[in-house]
This record gives sequence, structure tokens and C-alpha cells, in this order.
Amino acid sequence: MKIKLIVIGKTDEAFLDEGIEKYLKRLKHYHSVEFIVIPDLKQAGKYTADKLKEAEGKLILGKVQEGDHLILLDEKGKSFTSQEFATFLQKKLNAVTTNLVFAVGGAFGFSPEVYARANDKISLSKMTFTHQMVRLFFFEQLYRGFTILRGEKYHND
Repeated sequence: MKIKLIVIGKTDEAFLDEGIEKYLKRLKHYHSVEFIVIPDLKQAGKYTADKLKEAEGKLILGKVQEGDHLILLDEKGKSFTSQEFATFLQKKLNAVTTNLVFAVGGAFGFSPEVYARANDKISLSKMTFTHQMVRLFFFEQLYRGFTILRGEKYHND
């Protein structure tokens, strides 16, 4: 089983790329993690928001295998403390026999088809972040979750 994060578009800021790489390197110690970047659509500015979500949704769903457990990182999803997220993660790792796939939508979110396919939705915050920043925040929280589960010194309560 792998944990995957699917995102739309490359990261524009070097500091975000550096942070993502830092946590991906740390996560190798705990679990197999794959970072899947779907290229931005060409001429995306010519699309309406709904058409863009639909096109991006097809690309996201094209990366999700039939048995994968798809979790959307969505502002309307369930919120967790870091401890609660660690517990959620452990339950999913125990119950899911295929890949655990997290997805970040584009600037306008997800299409109805992606929402229909999703098994869960979680929120990293009630605040809104750029879809590029969410990548770094997610990998840091994933790392934090594994350190909590292992009882390692990283998370302070």
C-alpha cells in the first residue's frame, strides 16, 4: 500500500518545493509516499470555473485506481487536531487494503464527479490556503501524524 498525494499544477515557489522535499524525505522512514503532480491544463484561462473543474477532475480520476481509497483535501471536509488526524490515519492504514490517495483540487476545487468518487473529505483548516501551500501543510501533517503514532518527539501537546 502506498500513500499518494495528487495535485494539479507544479509548485511555483521554490520555498514550497524545498519544504515538500524535506518532508517527503522524512516520510520515507515511515511509509511509501508518492507525490503525483498533474500538469496545469493548457489555456486554462479560457475555461469557465466549472469546465476547468470538470477537466481537472478527469485528470485526477485518471490517476486513481479502482480500489483506491480517495480522500479529498477540501475546505468542507472534516477537521482534525493533529492527534485526531494521526488516529484517522492509523484507522485508514489498518482498514484500507489498496492505496490511500489524497487529492488537492485546482484553484476552483473539485468537480461533482470527483466528489462522487471520494470516500472521505478532510480539511486542514477552516481558513483558505492556496492549493500550492496545502501540499506542504499536508506533508508536514502526515509526517507529524506518523511521529505521533510512533511516540516520537516532534509533536508537543
